[in-house]
Amino acid sequence: MAVLLLAGIPARAAAPAMAEWRVVLVAGDNGEPAFDNAVDAVARWLVERGVPPRDIHRLSASPLARNPSIEPASVRRVLQGIVDLGARPGERCLVFITSHGRRDSGVWLAYRGEFLSPADLAQALALGCANVPTVAIVSSCYSGAFSGGPMRAPNRIILTAARADRPSFGCGVGRTYTVFDQCLLATLPRERTWRATYRRNSACVRRNEKRLGDPPSLPQAFFGAAVRNLAVR
Repeated sequence: MAVLLLAGIPARAAAPAMAEWRVVLVAGDNGEPAFDNAVDAVARWLVERGVPPRDIHRLSASPLARNPSIEPASVRRVLQGIVDLGARPGERCLVFITSHGRRDSGVWLAYRGEFLSPADLAQALALGCANVPTVAIVSSCYSGAFSGGPMRAPNRIILTAARADRPSFGCGVGRTYTVFDQCLLATLPRERTWRATYRRNSACVRRNEKRLGDPPSLPQAFFGAAVRNLAVR
């Protein structure tokens, strides 16, 4: 297994508390542990920075094997979990979804053999997060489809692991995280804004794909006018 150039989350003392975030984290496939590992790491990072566990809604393709509080990651449950965030003024939404993806279909949710589409995710975000600052991170092959169309809104930041016509890499058996997720986890504690996080993360992905001999996945982003300089914490 190739070693990525950036390590995982560094330990930090007295990290600044994050704002009132309402969170949904989704591991869409259980064929390999990389997706659940990434959700575990993001959840841990959020809690360490002051987000109460009660405000973090987790879903997985293998929920009962990991934690009885984690819900099955079906399309219906994922969308309902986002709608139920019920974010109010002064709060923020964070949605992180990591899985496989298929071109022109969306993100794979293995629990019921379904694909989550950009249009459905956009509608759920509109209902659960309304106009509050919202960050949606979609980590899968061909996930660039989630960075355009109905997903775009003035209050949204969207980060994706690849362009709409490109695969992403690193989900094979024996890896802890995918390339994009590994870079994201290493980058989040280092940057103040989501825009800076995207730039550093994309550079990390490029370096590691070159090291692995993979073609560029070309991560994509969208920054709505109301949240162009939104702080990570």
